[in-house]
Amino acid sequence: MSVQQPNSFRTGPDERGHFGIYGGRFVAETLMPLILDLEKAYAQAKADPAFQKEMDGHLATYVGRPSPLYFAERLTEHCRSVKTVSGLMGAKIYFKREELNHTGAHKVNNVLGQIMLAKRMGKTRIIAETGAGMHGVATATLCAKFGLPCIVYMGEVDVERQKPNVLRMKMLGAEVRGVTSGSKTLKDAMNEALRDWVTNVADTFYCIGTVAGPHPYPAMVRDFQSIIGRETREQMLAAEGRLPDSLIACIGGGSNAMGLFHPFLDERGIEIYGVEAAGHGIASGKHAASIAGGRPGVLHGNRTYLLMDDDGQIEEAHSISAGLDYPGIGPEHAWLNDMGRVKFLSATDDEAVAAFQLVSRLEGIIPALEPAHALAKVFDIAPTKPKDHLMVVNVSGRGDKDLASVEAFLESKTK
Repeated sequence: MSVQQPNSFRTGPDERGHFGIYGGRFVAETLMPLILDLEKAYAQAKADPAFQKEMDGHLATYVGRPSPLYFAERLTEHCRSVKTVSGLMGAKIYFKREELNHTGAHKVNNVLGQIMLAKRMGKTRIIAETGAGMHGVATATLCAKFGLPCIVYMGEVDVERQKPNVLRMKMLGAEVRGVTSGSKTLKDAMNEALRDWVTNVADTFYCIGTVAGPHPYPAMVRDFQSIIGRETREQMLAAEGRLPDSLIACIGGGSNAMGLFHPFLDERGIEIYGVEAAGHGIASGKHAASIAGGRPGVLHGNRTYLLMDDDGQIEEAHSISAGLDYPGIGPEHAWLNDMGRVKFLSATDDEAVAAFQLVSRLEGIIPALEPAHALAKVFDIAPTKPKDHLMVVNVSGRGDKDLASVEAFLESKTK
């Protein structure tokens, strides 16, 4: 069945927060006034040159932007060494190095904007959820900078496997609240944060870490993260004199991917790949690939693709990567999938760990396990492309937080 393509992929959402049938705001009545206030405040801030000027200053002097666009020469050579019929194959691979931002990931781009917005709205208490801990660290960091109390909800499973980030959050003055319900991972942390928000509506700002949740969060987070793609356009034009031929990024909720993709969506000749976490394999049922193994439903205030059973109950996700271990995906990604604009792939735990190791040794860059999923697909895609094909991979976080998890994973393979 053919799908009618929109005139532009960059105009959504509509006034009710929908991307096609996805998105919206499915929240308790208690939260609706807060959501409407947030929508109004964000629209005003976005139109205020002083807000943007202040944010640009912090991005430059505190976050360290622009992040480099780096030619991964040895990875490119490795992919070109794969034998092909013509011997002329193998894309030229660039990394968008978001792991070099202050706090070590892309998360800080969005958190900066939201904390500035919270202060503008007069909110005096910040709450957040986190899986891999990078959003929690970014929120704790910006709360410390701006003098705001910070509470971070984190599943107990993630508290255990992401201890370095838990210690960082506490050092920065945040209170980390472990969540013991459900699968004790990101979904459950988000549940607890929403409960907190409903209970403390007057003074609390909920800083959501991805392009999910009720409108206006998916669009707002996308807008704050789109600096990744805007910089990539400028940097690729400077380096190569033209735009890239393909973009690749990992997707859990999908903020790093949307940040890279969005400025390029109307360049219809550019191939765009989103890589979900296949865990032990899609067929095993133990994965976090909502597009590959899910169906449309409602969770955390928006309609999107979810992992759920025939009765509509949310199923537990699995990924070695705490940041991708979520049973849903941002609603704009769901729409882009249905429109056929983004091709969604998936990488298993085994593939991600192999990419984590190989990229570390080839480039001297230890990626987080999250972007290691995207890098795993580079090894499949790049050798099939001609040598003049320009590929950009979003290395959305650094991997020191994952060393213990990778060590334990590799040890388990030898037993």
